[in-house]
Amino acid sequence: MSLIRLSSPHVYKANSTANVMRLVMLAMLPGILAMTVFFGWGTVIQIIWAGLLALGFEAVILKLRKRPVLFHLSDGSAIVTAMLLAVAIPPFAPWWMTLVGVFVAIVLGKHLYGGLGQNPFNPAMVAYALLLISFPVEMTRWTAPFVLNGDGWQIAPFLDTLKAIFAAADNLWYDSFTGATPLDEIRHRGGLTTEEAWRQSTVLSQGIGAWHAVSAAWLMGGIFLLYRKVITWHAPISMLLALALCSSMFFGFDPDNYADPFFHLSTGATMLAAFFIITDPVSSATSNRGRIVFGASIGILIFIIRTWGNYPDGVAFAVLLMNLAAPFIDIYTQPRSYGHNRAKKGHGGKA
Repeated sequence: MSLIRLSSPHVYKANSTANVMRLVMLAMLPGILAMTVFFGWGTVIQIIWAGLLALGFEAVILKLRKRPVLFHLSDGSAIVTAMLLAVAIPPFAPWWMTLVGVFVAIVLGKHLYGGLGQNPFNPAMVAYALLLISFPVEMTRWTAPFVLNGDGWQIAPFLDTLKAIFAAADNLWYDSFTGATPLDEIRHRGGLTTEEAWRQSTVLSQGIGAWHAVSAAWLMGGIFLLYRKVITWHAPISMLLALALCSSMFFGFDPDNYADPFFHLSTGATMLAAFFIITDPVSSATSNRGRIVFGASIGILIFIIRTWGNYPDGVAFAVLLMNLAAPFIDIYTQPRSYGHNRAKKGHGGKA
């Protein structure tokens, strides 16, 4: 009679970094498809361009650091970082801005701290924050979704999109089709109430469905990651609940000046951040309780920045601030050791 092994470890298959990165890339496909459908080929072109740049910068830095190049390139982390940055920036962002962003993400955000596993900040968010502060005009030039013009793919064919991204500034023919995002419209509505802004803004009244669809696609990818146990529910759910709770409180108190919870959850980078950015195992909290605190804090910060800050969407800044606080959170949310009644808290080990 064969014996059943009941002792640990119970892992029967290695879950390598490369395998995790492949699953993340697979989970991003619904979001990429939705962005391509509603905003044209720019997202796909940006992903390809950013991916090539990321591999190039990664190879050069690894060579300079005298590390095995092919071994580290094959883990897929550089490609995932490039993809996250590419889907966060506007689809028609100029090629040089993507180059700057990828350089910052790979060289400064990742390898400056020692490479994968050593970076305290999310590399893609480091690059995005720098681009947003340095090039605010280019970073806010989003094309209107095709539902606003009715011509669909005729607005941005593939070759014309390539020209818009890689050609000179005087060839940017798409200027007449750029517009504000829903978060921009709500944040900079002047003296209008929220209801008046919805009635007068074409983006809010006609194009909001495209942004809802993109958020739903990112949610689908997040559910896939949860199903495959690549991530846990603690950080994403706590972030979404905290954002929904804050927006519900202020919307219920003053609906004329604050957006409803569904708007906050289904526009901007909310779903992308919840499942693909704050779940980064390197720059986030490690314990389950710590992830709940980490995610909830990001949700609160996103609402604060969106409502009273200078930027319509505060995902990058909220994530970077909490990346800085993640070690502190880990110290005070240590899990209980087996055989002990309470967990040690703080540096002194006192509860």
